[in-house]
Amino acid sequence: MVHDRIDLPTDEELSAYLDEGLSPGAMVRIEGWIREDPSVRDRLLNLSEKSRANPNLVGAIWRKNRLSCPDRSKLGLYLLGGAEGGEGQYIQFHVETVGCRICLANLDDLRSSQSEPDHRSSRQLKIFQSSIGRISHDPGR
Repeated sequence: MVHDRIDLPTDEELSAYLDEGLSPGAMVRIEGWIREDPSVRDRLLNLSEKSRANPNLVGAIWRKNRLSCPDRSKLGLYLLGGAEGGEGQYIQFHVETVGCRICLANLDDLRSSQSEPDHRSSRQLKIFQSSIGRISHDPGR
């Protein structure tokens, strides 16, 4: 099934697809076009070649380094409700409207780490408890 020309993805959408910068639904939609329409495949290959030929373009650098993504600590603050004002609004827009898959994955990871018990602290406590007797009974002290 070949799509109407109106439905075809733009070059910007295809570039974002290459950078994995689209929401899962948009990625699936474009993958359907790629499978079904040879002209879309050709455009995608052409964009991919151009991107590899000019890796120093501002847009390529911006996408590659994910400069629009908040860092993990800011995502954690947002998750805890501490990101206020413009910063909180930007993060909300970035994850809910843009649907950044990297940031959504980070948020999921942060959420799951909140609900898991802290095994590291438990292990550190056991090590401390097992060595406290040796430290306090050290004859060299």
